[in-house]
Amino acid sequence: MTHKFKSVPVKSSEITPYSQYLSRRDFLKAAGIVGGAALLAACAPSVTESTVPESEASAIPGGKADELRDPANSYEDITNYNNYYEFTTDKEGVARLAQKFNPKPWTVEVYGLVNKPKTYGIEDLLSRFTQEERIYRLRCVEAWSMVIPWTGFTLASLLKEVEPTSDAKYVRFETVYRPEEMPGQKSPFYPWPYQEGLRLDEALHDLTILATGLYGQPMPNQNGAPIRLVVPWKYGFKSIKSITKIELVAEQPTTLWSMVGPNEYGFYSNVNPEVPHPRWSQATERRIGEFGRRPTLMFNGYAEEVAHLYAGMDLSVYY
Repeated sequence: MTHKFKSVPVKSSEITPYSQYLSRRDFLKAAGIVGGAALLAACAPSVTESTVPESEASAIPGGKADELRDPANSYEDITNYNNYYEFTTDKEGVARLAQKFNPKPWTVEVYGLVNKPKTYGIEDLLSRFTQEERIYRLRCVEAWSMVIPWTGFTLASLLKEVEPTSDAKYVRFETVYRPEEMPGQKSPFYPWPYQEGLRLDEALHDLTILATGLYGQPMPNQNGAPIRLVVPWKYGFKSIKSITKIELVAEQPTTLWSMVGPNEYGFYSNVNPEVPHPRWSQATERRIGEFGRRPTLMFNGYAEEVAHLYAGMDLSVYY
């Protein structure tokens, strides 16, 4: 199958409103078409609804699907089943607690080994960089998955503006620290604020985006408002939320989960069905909204696009 990962810019007026999606979903539910292929929940790559043949799109709520023709999860699923420990470890409790979080005003500082360090306001990021839709599969390290229609722009386009120096080898990300609004940050069990990192070539890959919304709406608080990283071939915890700092560095940065559980959460954390988590298998996954389990794909189905980044590496070691 020929993969079509390169998205085209999508105007907000062209994206299916989530209210229309939910209305269609209710209709299908009433008609007894819920479950199975009609209402799958997962995480997807970079395609637009035009990728799906019209004859098949009519059976997909909202007409949105990934390049494997798996339909996008509902807005309701995506915004009410979240891992966001800054608020709570209860996935279904994040949305409620996140309502007190204020994502405006917001700035993102880009600095370190760059020639042109800069601090961007969220308004600058929305207007300066072309926003496009990317429908990506999201695979959680906990072995569940979704398909999400993100809106955002490539991280590469931002990094190009600040001009990384030849010494820059990695990109370090940091989440906002606001324990007064994010009660989970009061927990002493985690080294807040949340930190993540990518190798520079991973960060520059066209699939790596900074997402500013989903389903054509601004990014919900519980999903990482106002801006988050999305790296679809890695486990979901690598896609850090509510970013305030992006630093170009020479050495591999420390990440929160590698500090908490270095034997369970490595720096790369690429989706790999052949390497089990120390406490569960990664061979299969549960797609939210779908009955049963499905096989997990190498690099979450993006191997054709990203496998070359890891040529010569022992993937059983670089978990």
